[in-house]
Amino acid sequence: MPKKVDHEARRQEISEALWRLASTRGPDATSLRDVAAEAGISLGRLQHYFRSKDEMLLFALRHINRLAAERIRARIEALPEEPTPREVLRACLSGMLPLDEKSRVGVLVGAAYFARAVYDEPLRAEAKNGIPQLRALFADQLRRAAERGELPPERATEDEAMLLISMVDGLSTYVLLDVHGPRTALRLLDLHLAHLFGTDGAADAPVSYGAGAGSGAAAPLTSEERSAPASRPEGGAAKAADRA
Repeated sequence: MPKKVDHEARRQEISEALWRLASTRGPDATSLRDVAAEAGISLGRLQHYFRSKDEMLLFALRHINRLAAERIRARIEALPEEPTPREVLRACLSGMLPLDEKSRVGVLVGAAYFARAVYDEPLRAEAKNGIPQLRALFADQLRRAAERGELPPERATEDEAMLLISMVDGLSTYVLLDVHGPRTALRLLDLHLAHLFGTDGAADAPVSYGAGAGSGAAAPLTSEERSAPASRPEGGAAKAADRA
């Protein structure tokens, strides 16, 4: 009797082969033939699951995001009580940063996808699809914080939510370029949240590298960061991940 193949599981295995190659050479320098060899299958077999590199790249990006959401959800479910809006925002934003090897690859895959999307209308439409939902989610958390007296009401806007998204995109880009490392990115995130919420930032618990989109070996530290204090993970975005 022929062996039954789990097509979704095989597509995920191929995606993970792409991530491994992308971590050393970048997604754009990785061909379908390269991925097939890394996955231990023939090129023809790979094309049975993915008709094009764009299709494979998009699936890989969605798979990375799905795994990130699952990890964030697990942290939230482990919390003893309902997280505050600030905790939700911080966990979501830190989860979008490339804080370890796997999350770094996820951001690299996303960057390759978005670079293609600039020149391709169907891909651009797909790339833009999640932004309004993410902006609405962050704006909702800001409004909740304002209602609780934790945030100046004039800061609870969709424009402020979009600034949060843009800030994390910028911090992520500079981590990838080694302008700064993960700890500095987290410190700058905390600094911005402290300014946003009108506090000195003492309420922010540190976030470890594992709080990012992946879980794996930490990214190399910059010389500036080697003397910085270690940090630990904070939950707060599982429900947010479901809605984003």
